[in-house]
Amino acid sequence: MEDAASDVGRRIAKRVRELRVAHGLSLDALAGRSGVSRSMISLIERGESSPTAVILDKLATGLGVLLASLFAPPSATIHTSGSPVTRRDDQPLWRDPASGYVRRSVSPPGAPLQIVEVHFPPGGRVAFENGARDVRVNQQVWVLEGAIDVTLGGDRHRLREGDCLAMQLDRPTMFHNATRKPTRYAVVIVSEPPSRR
Repeated sequence: MEDAASDVGRRIAKRVRELRVAHGLSLDALAGRSGVSRSMISLIERGESSPTAVILDKLATGLGVLLASLFAPPSATIHTSGSPVTRRDDQPLWRDPASGYVRRSVSPPGAPLQIVEVHFPPGGRVAFENGARDVRVNQQVWVLEGAIDVTLGGDRHRLREGDCLAMQLDRPTMFHNATRKPTRYAVVIVSEPPSRR
């Protein structure tokens, strides 16, 4: 797991830098757009920091991409591989250093719909500052084992095994496993351009 984690850490470092450069953003510009300090972004790009899920989500929002994009291989690899299959051993596995939740990116890189498997520890909690985005992001959370509380803005949903919650990532969101058992759930994410009025 440690080797896999360091591989994913290097992948995140390369992807953040690649996406920042592709968007023509300086470190200062990305800091302004994401709310993550310039020094932290620099540490992440050099692979000298283990960013939390909250920081990665802020960077993804600042870059105008889905969080799953930060776990994808460099774009050159995505375009040359072209395989519609991602084998389990090739699916990036990452542990959030703050909450301890483990995230596995299941979908093949570049797929328009992303599937993520999450193992959430007992008592774990993570809060995202979701707000207005350049793209509309819809997400469904399907609980496979255990239970999880999901709070969207002021609405709290207690999800148990088999339950599925559909939501739009446009307001603060918190995941909390208030139980004494681990929870496992799948997240399905799709983005669409904002509607033109």
